Amino acid sequence: VSMAERIERLNAYLGGWMGYFALAETPSIFRNLEGWMRRRLRMCLWKQWKRVRTRYRELRALGLPEWVVHEFANARKGPWRMAHGPMNRALGNAYWQSQGLMSLTERYSYLRQAW
Repeated sequence: VSMAERIERLNAYLGGWMGYFALAETPSIFRNLEGWMRRRLRMCLWKQWKRVRTRYRELRALGLPEWVVHEFANARKGPWRMAHGPMNRALGNAYWQSQGLMSLTERYSYLRQAW
């Protein structure tokens, strides 16, 4: 599944989910869930980049320094662990927002003001 399709499906699901749970007064839970969701998407990207050469090329395209790219492209850690390190800096909130991912905290504050 492409990342654009994955984000589109996730946004559709989260829109209804947030409409239901907007009455809850727990913004910290939504912040934690949003962080977990972005890490999960970074993990999916890492798993798509199966070869070291692909990881190297994609990490360089994200603007990471050469030594960081070399160290992490050749790492043998699992995808969940790799999604937290340099990919967290390279693929931050602004990146996911530009890709069209719905922000749970922004949606929560919008729905709370509507009530």
